[in-house]
Amino acid sequence: MTTHALPPVVDTATWERRLEALRAREKAATRELDAIAAERRRLPMVEMPDYTLEGEEGLVRLADVFEGKRQLIVYNHMWFPGKEWQCPGCTGFTSQYTRLEFLDNYDARFVIVTQGPIDEALAYKQRVGNQMAWYSTANSSFGADVGAPPDGGFAVNVFLRDGDTVYRTWHTSGRGVEQLSHTFALIDVLPYGRQEEWQDSPEGWPQSPTYSRWATSKDIAALYGSGSGG
Repeated sequence: MTTHALPPVVDTATWERRLEALRAREKAATRELDAIAAERRRLPMVEMPDYTLEGEEGLVRLADVFEGKRQLIVYNHMWFPGKEWQCPGCTGFTSQYTRLEFLDNYDARFVIVTQGPIDEALAYKQRVGNQMAWYSTANSSFGADVGAPPDGGFAVNVFLRDGDTVYRTWHTSGRGVEQLSHTFALIDVLPYGRQEEWQDSPEGWPQSPTYSRWATSKDIAALYGSGSGG
């Protein structure tokens, strides 16, 4: 017998009425997200300096990180010098992206940029099984200039390239990054949701401290990394 509270049991007709009422709100939220995306496409942009980053093959200009594409999504990964395991949130978020070739059809690329030295960053990439391209901004002000300074937070930035000129078109951080994740989207449709204390859940629902159910970076490495056997 379960020790958790359960949703009330009703007849099918009652369930369908409640579902339909919820679906109306979900559809309204979808239309609002469409409107937000339309406004995002109308944002102005700002020209970026000619930054030089460091990648697996050595120094590379920001314009060349696009690899011929016109659009670029950058995830600014948190980095803590000297730590074996980096931010579990960043590690978990980026571990989702194993098939990014579909972006080719949209003239776009998605990469990771971190403040860590490139050799350490690439070693960490292998350790946790990350498949995205990594670049280092350790010797550049790029990270600090786009909202991800040394010892700072994570961020997502989007850029548009016109020839050799790069423009910054969008930025988000904090929970704004959730919109790019499929993990929370899946968890949020479960009856018990994320099971975190801050969420508005019915009385008796299982709840734990925030982040306590998240996989650690070590967990992710065990599942997908160089020593996982996968």
